[in-house]
Amino acid sequence: MKQGLFFMEMEYIDLYTLQNSLKLGLEDLFPEKVWVRAEIASVSLKANGHCYMDLCQNGPDGMVARAKAVIWRSKYYALNQYFVAATGSSLQAGMSVLVRVQVTYSELYGLTLTVDDLDPQFTLGEQELEKRRTIAKLEAEGLLDKQKELVPAALPYALAVITARDAAGYGDFSRHLHGNEYGFAFRTDLFEATMQGPAAPESIVDALDRIESSGTAYDAVLILRGGGSVLDLTCFDDYGLCWRIANCPVPVYTAIGHDRDRHVADMVAHVSVKTPTALADEFIDCYMAEDERISAFGVRLRLAFLNKVNALSSRVDLLEARILAADPRAILKRGYILAADARGRVLKSADAASPGDSISLMFADGTLDCEVKGRR
Repeated sequence: MKQGLFFMEMEYIDLYTLQNSLKLGLEDLFPEKVWVRAEIASVSLKANGHCYMDLCQNGPDGMVARAKAVIWRSKYYALNQYFVAATGSSLQAGMSVLVRVQVTYSELYGLTLTVDDLDPQFTLGEQELEKRRTIAKLEAEGLLDKQKELVPAALPYALAVITARDAAGYGDFSRHLHGNEYGFAFRTDLFEATMQGPAAPESIVDALDRIESSGTAYDAVLILRGGGSVLDLTCFDDYGLCWRIANCPVPVYTAIGHDRDRHVADMVAHVSVKTPTALADEFIDCYMAEDERISAFGVRLRLAFLNKVNALSSRVDLLEARILAADPRAILKRGYILAADARGRVLKSADAASPGDSISLMFADGTLDCEVKGRR
């Protein structure tokens, strides 16, 4: 009984009164709409057309603030179209946004930020600032050109491809590479990864790890995307991903598929081209150049062989002329006589024969068998 009386004598308020006081205090504190800078932690578009988001702010040690936000159906369609037209992408988790909100507080649901406007240029600007910070950090660490110091294979054959299996760019690349008109053969192994959004950097890094631990000595690693909006491709400016590409021991080739901008992943890669089809041409061209070199070598070899044959033929002709010039028959035709003893040995002086010896006197048109009668 005493304990009950004690609680009855304590001062307290009920939960509704507390929540209502908070509601009145917040609405007095923020009577007008305010612009809020935050990051989208999650976003969910419901079947009824309302868009619910969790907004957050991160500090050096993690998240420091979090709040629920909503864009009602009456506003969402127009705001989303406006945002897509400016950025090329819908609202997604991981984006930095600048939104105009009305601060509301419900006794039942707590604090909610009702969004009625946003600034897409802020989102684009934040991404560009983050990109510049990533470039500066990689440059300070000496990683921007590390991949370019690798010596690529003269004829890359085994290629590890990082992309999504159903990506259109991957299909274009495969058809162009394996269907090349010259019949050059390549080995391509697919390592699937998420290629856009907040999960993409970690997924691509995981694919790079799988490639290195596969036990296969790949000649090149290819990262294919095949295009997308500005914000879809910001994952290729991620510091962790770019650091991993720069430190890959195998030459990395990127074909993200964009014309307007160059991402940090392109900058740290060994080679970057615009499209997956253009990347296929890079490898086909390696084989074409080697084929032309071998063909040119064959032509030079044939010419060198012909020149050698011609030189030997000329030498044979010269030797033949010398032989013909030294042929005794040619000398005999000029009126000389060749004398030989009975054994056929050439007599070079009169002392080589004695009276009574048989000798032969050879003329250009025949030979006379003679006997030596005397010597003068």
